[in-house]
Amino acid sequence: MSLRRPTLIVLIILVAAGLATGGWFLVRHDDHEKDDGHQQEAEGKVQYTCPMHPFIIKDQPGTCPICNMTLVKKVEGTQATDEERKALGQVALSPTQMVIANVATVPAKMEPLSREITGVGIVQFDQTRQARVTAWVAGRIDRLHVNTVGSWVSKTKPVAELYSPDLVAAQQEYLLALKSRDRLKDSSISSISQGGESLLASARQRLLLLGVKQHQITALEKGTEPEIRLPIYTPQPGVVIEKFVVEGQYVNVGDPLFNVADLSRVWVEVEVYENELAGVKVGQPVEVVSQSYPGKVFKGKVAFIYPFLDPKTRTVKVRVELANPNMMLKPDMFVSAKVKSSVGTVLTVPVGAVIDTGQRQVVWVETKPGTFEPRNVQVGIRSTDTVQILSGLHEGEKVAASGGYLIDSEAQLRGGSGQDHSQHGGTAPQPGPQPTPATPKKNDLNMDDMKM
Repeated sequence: MSLRRPTLIVLIILVAAGLATGGWFLVRHDDHEKDDGHQQEAEGKVQYTCPMHPFIIKDQPGTCPICNMTLVKKVEGTQATDEERKALGQVALSPTQMVIANVATVPAKMEPLSREITGVGIVQFDQTRQARVTAWVAGRIDRLHVNTVGSWVSKTKPVAELYSPDLVAAQQEYLLALKSRDRLKDSSISSISQGGESLLASARQRLLLLGVKQHQITALEKGTEPEIRLPIYTPQPGVVIEKFVVEGQYVNVGDPLFNVADLSRVWVEVEVYENELAGVKVGQPVEVVSQSYPGKVFKGKVAFIYPFLDPKTRTVKVRVELANPNMMLKPDMFVSAKVKSSVGTVLTVPVGAVIDTGQRQVVWVETKPGTFEPRNVQVGIRSTDTVQILSGLHEGEKVAASGGYLIDSEAQLRGGSGQDHSQHGGTAPQPGPQPTPATPKKNDLNMDDMKM
């Protein structure tokens, strides 16, 4: 028994030593694996991100859980460190990001800029080409040659025939004066011969005041009897827009018979907003289009700018005069108008290059390939495709004509754009303790491996 006890003690010691040695090796192996993992993480793994949602970062290829777009390799592609770019407010994009996000750059250049001011308008009669046919003498309408509104009338054809006792008496007086002049013109007494001429001139003047035309007086001189019916003529050719009498109706002096308008030229009264009124000048060319005639353009000029503003619509009426071939444009027809004005040669960039935050305008300038920095600019007049740059940019500097909003969002995610993100709809973080975020709701998007 004395020999077995020492042997047992030695065996126990050897087993304890073996266990200690094995534990040490296990600890060393685990530490080695941890060191290898840290070293592998330090060296950097290949990560994948979504070009449209850069905050989606995964360790394996796949699709974006938001837009289902194929993930691409996340490559920095920068020539400066993150700290340097953050200090400079710059954002760097890889060539892959620029292609997928359709980021295109164009230089700012000097070019002629024309401004187009658009507005809606209503076709109106040309007030300088309107006339009213009235009765110059009291009488009865014996005959109407124009019976309907819309009829075309000319200055050479009568529109009506009027019987008037006063007119018949005036014609008889003129015939008597004409005979008296013929009898007294051979008198040796000058006062008598001149009196006959004066009496005839007075009778002619009375006929003219009653609306009788000179050719009618000439015809009266050739006849021996006065005309019972007096033809009435319109003072200008055009279209009858109003009719006030019928056959057999008695009228007094000055009563209207017809309203006539010449529609060979019309007015278009265009509504221009007050903030665009400074670009409208008298004499500027205007293009008018109507939905009734697709593809047809009517050209005119600004003739007058009304001196008052409509307080309800905040617009000013601008009168445009234009030709109306074949009377295609009808009064009270709605049309669209474009007033074209030349601004001159100015510094311009594409409209899509300017990001309006609400308080300022920003463009992203390419300082070197793939690297952009924000620049505050002051914009002027905008056209359809370009915008005038008043300050903040020089000719030849390249700006992001498209994809500027992607660059701006990338800058916000990296925190290096140097812009006040509250202007983009968010709020700046407030000092002090922050409230505990609410528990997120479950949804169908698998975003467990998303890294912000």
